[in-house]
Amino acid sequence: MKSRTYAERHADALEVLHGFTAGAMQEDAAQAMSARLGPLGTFAVDVVLGDVWARPQLSRRDRSLIVISVLATIGSTEELGLHTGFGLNNGLTRAELEELLLHVAAYAGYPMAMQASRVIDARFRALDGVEQLPPRAAGDKLDDEERMRRAADVRQTLTKGKALADPADDMAALIGHLGEVGRIAYLWAFGDVWSRPALSRRDRSMAVIAILTVLSRADELAFHIPAGLNHGLTREEVEEIMVQMTIYGGIPRAVEGARAMKAAFAKLDARV
Repeated sequence: MKSRTYAERHADALEVLHGFTAGAMQEDAAQAMSARLGPLGTFAVDVVLGDVWARPQLSRRDRSLIVISVLATIGSTEELGLHTGFGLNNGLTRAELEELLLHVAAYAGYPMAMQASRVIDARFRALDGVEQLPPRAAGDKLDDEERMRRAADVRQTLTKGKALADPADDMAALIGHLGEVGRIAYLWAFGDVWSRPALSRRDRSMAVIAILTVLSRADELAFHIPAGLNHGLTREEVEEIMVQMTIYGGIPRAVEGARAMKAAFAKLDARV
């Protein structure tokens, strides 16, 4: 981004805030943040919104997807409640928000996903002014053969055709590498979760890269960053996930993620 004056940075921040709240909050809200929180509130507006959220490399909808995935992963429940509303205003659907929780369950653990589900459910009920939401549709109830077939298809796109094409052979290879953990990963993470149509595979890769970054899982990023490129993310967009992580995961985790990203890119370039 070009060098900006403070007035320009602040104006960019207010524009982001306007989108977050569907026009309900303006300069008065920004000033209230500073008055209540001091420098923390000032920088929450001018740095978080003006320096990071205002960047054009990712859409606001994509940034919300990343942030909600991270907040659910780290158990930041109050912030997750706020960002659920912001994410809806930025273009995410309720179905997409709920779908993200499946990746939280798979990559950060079911307890974190269940806690996040309660927060998001409460936010939906508050928005609707109801005490109880309508029943949701159940997940697909699949035989293992179909789970294997779907998992093999996912792994073909994740690896750009390098995974074994035969589902039984592909699952056996993962079990050989990881033991019974590989079996659950294959059938559940790839067969049950990644194969669902409620989010694009590009969206799923963004969420997983963000989750792995906030969890400092560099070894897993070595696989999932190239997979994200195979799912349509650009290198600039992957780097922008790390930029978003400076705010929502902290600079040390963003640095770790950036190093893993650079290593993954270098490995890909060495193959050319």
